[in-house]
Amino acid sequence: MRVNMMLGAIAALAAAATPALAAPHKGTGSVAQPAGGSIEVTTVSEEEVHQHGLIAVAQQNQAGGYPAEAQVSALSYIIHTKDGAYHAVITLNPHALADARKLDAERASGHLRGPLHGIPILLKDNIESADDTATTAGSLALKDNVTNRDAPLVRRLTDAGAVILGKTNLSEWANFRSSNSISGWSAVGGQTVIAIDPRRTPCGSSAGSAVAVALGYAPAAIGTETDGSITCPAAVNGVVGFKPTVGLVSRTRIVPISHSQDTAGPITRTVRDAALVLSVIAGSDPADPATREADAHRTDYAAGLDAQSLKGARIGVLRFAARFHGPTERAFDAALERMRAAGAVLVEIDASPDRHALGAAETVVLQTEFKADLNAYLAATDPERVKTRTLADLIAFNRAHADAEMPLFEQETFEAAEATRGLDDPDYLKALETSRRMAGPEGIDKLLKDNDVVALVAPTLAPAWLIDDVLGDRYLGGGAGSVAAIAGYPHLTVPMGQVKGLPVGLSIVGPAWSDARVLSLGYAFEQTAR
Repeated sequence: MRVNMMLGAIAALAAAATPALAAPHKGTGSVAQPAGGSIEVTTVSEEEVHQHGLIAVAQQNQAGGYPAEAQVSALSYIIHTKDGAYHAVITLNPHALADARKLDAERASGHLRGPLHGIPILLKDNIESADDTATTAGSLALKDNVTNRDAPLVRRLTDAGAVILGKTNLSEWANFRSSNSISGWSAVGGQTVIAIDPRRTPCGSSAGSAVAVALGYAPAAIGTETDGSITCPAAVNGVVGFKPTVGLVSRTRIVPISHSQDTAGPITRTVRDAALVLSVIAGSDPADPATREADAHRTDYAAGLDAQSLKGARIGVLRFAARFHGPTERAFDAALERMRAAGAVLVEIDASPDRHALGAAETVVLQTEFKADLNAYLAATDPERVKTRTLADLIAFNRAHADAEMPLFEQETFEAAEATRGLDDPDYLKALETSRRMAGPEGIDKLLKDNDVVALVAPTLAPAWLIDDVLGDRYLGGGAGSVAAIAGYPHLTVPMGQVKGLPVGLSIVGPAWSDARVLSLGYAFEQTAR
């Protein structure tokens, strides 16, 4: 493929990434060589990206004569030539160029499908798409899981004009196989690393989605979160990640962990881009009972962004969630000063939920729901393509393929989930009630009410730690993300600064269905960085 690149727009960000370095723990997957062609795209500054959002810049490029086909070609080539160092992308959509050409023809005829017309978007590889790519969750057991069906959120994206560019790597099984796992590693995709320092973790489980956005492979990627899997990788990669209220976005045809906590959400370069994507993917789905209220709550999130929304807003500072790493807390204090200068009224909060008890209850809930939900998902796959029909089958598969599947960590979380006794188990029902009550009414809701604040802020977590294939992940703790995940409440992370050159994020958390306000507060904070 010959590429004549005056690289700008989306492609410039990818081309400017850190030079290629060998990535550890190479997996079995590879990115296919894209089709040939000659590509030119216009230049664009980083300031323009942050002012308008990368989606707007891409739209302007198309309108200015650089069509979706050229952008998809450029990005596909860059991913093919560069991503061997980062392992952020598992596979490219073989129909992406044809889809882009069709969208360009529609644009030329005066028809635009929606706000994402011609915009390339990547999907985490636990989300189904009808494009001849497998949905693997990073596991060799699902390497042939070509479902030829779209998850409802994917159909919403394509109906709005998006081009599905491909699938991103992830922590295998969304980081739910072992408590000693290594974030960003999967048997299919290998070890994802961050561009800033390839020795360091991308965090998990939406590792590839966050790294791909940070490298400029696409204006947006879709991640999923059960507890921290959107916000953690977004924070350590210096990008924006939004975990919506559980039930705002359909989970149908997404490989599950927990119907109580799972959600998909956008990872982008700016809050505006996240709001644009959320406006498209939000909505009710008859197949997902949790979304029954989504249509009543969904709105145009981008239109609701207000650069003055911090002015006069009472914001709760979760000091108890910031005292885990001195340099990160100092970056947090600097971010608070920016909020105060923007007019926010900051209220220090030292009261804390019993996070130990909350974590214990969450463990019971996730393990029990994982077995039930995953068994239901596997039962709905094609038995000719997916031979592992239950969690017990997966455990046996991993043992039989231990060299490829378990060279670095075991599957004790799988085994604990397999030992659970179902969704009617009294211990599960008690843990579910406890976790919801402690995180919601007695947790976030109480903190908001007692302190008369509209949202809570904390550091998302510490900077990226070194990848360690002996000891596994080494979280320093902190943040309010786990409580928000258990409650099912919205959580936004937006870059707030750096610690010795490594990004750290600011978390903004609100009550259920306050997604629009949380995004607007994050947008206002983002403007203070200019």
